[in-house]
Amino acid sequence: MAQAMELYDTPASKLDSFVAQWLQPHRGWKEEILEAVKTVQQFLREEHFEGDYGPDQEVRVLKVVKVGSFGNGTALRNTLEVELVVFLSCFHSFQQEAKHHQAILSLIQEKLWCCRDLLALGLEDVEIIQGVPDALVFTIQTRGTAEIITVTIVPAYRALGPSASNSQPHPEVYESLIEAHGFPGNFSPSFSELQRNFVKHRPTKLKSLLRLVKHWYLQYVKAKCPRAALPPDYAVELLTIYAWEMGTQEDESFRMDEGFTTVMELFQEYEFLCIYWTKYYTFQNPVIEGFVRKQLKRDRPIILDPADPTHNVAEGYRWDIVAQRARQCLKQNCCYDKEKPVPSWNVKKARDIQVTVEHWVYSDLILRVNPYEPIKKIQEKMWRSWCCSGLQHLYLQELGAKQQLLSSQCSLADYGVFSNTRICLVETNSHEIQVFVKNPDGGSDAYTTDPKGFILGLKQQIEYKQGLPRKQQQLEFQGQVLKDWLPLWNYGIQHRDTLILSKKKAERFPFLPR
Repeated sequence: MAQAMELYDTPASKLDSFVAQWLQPHRGWKEEILEAVKTVQQFLREEHFEGDYGPDQEVRVLKVVKVGSFGNGTALRNTLEVELVVFLSCFHSFQQEAKHHQAILSLIQEKLWCCRDLLALGLEDVEIIQGVPDALVFTIQTRGTAEIITVTIVPAYRALGPSASNSQPHPEVYESLIEAHGFPGNFSPSFSELQRNFVKHRPTKLKSLLRLVKHWYLQYVKAKCPRAALPPDYAVELLTIYAWEMGTQEDESFRMDEGFTTVMELFQEYEFLCIYWTKYYTFQNPVIEGFVRKQLKRDRPIILDPADPTHNVAEGYRWDIVAQRARQCLKQNCCYDKEKPVPSWNVKKARDIQVTVEHWVYSDLILRVNPYEPIKKIQEKMWRSWCCSGLQHLYLQELGAKQQLLSSQCSLADYGVFSNTRICLVETNSHEIQVFVKNPDGGSDAYTTDPKGFILGLKQQIEYKQGLPRKQQQLEFQGQVLKDWLPLWNYGIQHRDTLILSKKKAERFPFLPR
């Protein structure tokens, strides 16, 4: 058997063949794993679990679903872990599942242990493991090669009903989920079919990129830091899918090395990530809208489960370790093409959103902006569209909340706004604005001026107040030296902006020949 090639020794141009040769599962091996798991699935369907769980004295298995890598089609070669979600007849609500979850796990554990001879798969180490949520874990063997497989079973409430498609569930499902007030992620298995389908129906090449990123994560992060609280594989998968969606506009033909490099760079930007989807839940329902907006205001990184809005799968983990390892990865051969760094896709740390600006005189102005853009950019667009002048105040108008004054020095992200929103423009009668001028000594003075007035007029005010002749003054705004004969608005200077004042160096003239 050939020695597996190291990812870090693989040139960027060879990453496609690396995935095909070393990461893609062999068909026969995969079938043997799934055959063993099929035996467990059949056992669960055919067994009956007796207990007092409300109206049902006999607990029936309604459905068993393969989830994780084997369920969504991104399993790595030699992966020996399989996850199963078991939907049970005794759960009629999220609250009921939470109440009886532990008892059901114990019941399944007892039944498996008593009937292990019927399985004939070398059943061992059946134990309940604490997690989100708690699960039953045991090992079995394949019939042919006697490979040891770890199987995880999670019982769940069948919230989506008997036919869970890849479309949006009824909003009432998410309303009941939100009202259940469960610990984040505890009820996610109820939406496991949507989670699986979210990845399963993606293009083949994207799944290859997912395998490559997960291989790197397993070998160069998890294996190096086995005791660290690292993000789950699912969070890494979702981040990779987001990178592909935003970087290629969902193009099925892309360069593997560019995709891999992009994901590594996004790992380093984890503190700014705010990622979510509206495939299965939207803002059309007020309960869902209010809840998701609150979720998006939480500390970043935010990667909301596309099937479960109550679960930020990125929260509470050591992303700093992942970022450090990604930084090291970008220095390796796999991120270089002919001794040049592989270029990455242009992927923003949050999706662009629609901002509707309201004004009591003009019709609503609809803008497409990124939450990380300075609010000053929004104001500039308003100036161009409405020719506004004078003192402007922008107020955030969110559903069920008080108006909030926005600072031009901040971004919408600073206010936790990452989804479509409305803001209101209020102008005062005065056409003057107030600007701050930072002096060479570090102090600061405020000046009132007309935004249509020339820079020279502001310099005259500075000369009057400080005594520094205007010809010796140099004013800068955002790194740009301001010219005397241009108005303030030409540079985008707005209310409460800060300018930098310095003293011009004395000009030296060469001696002229006599």
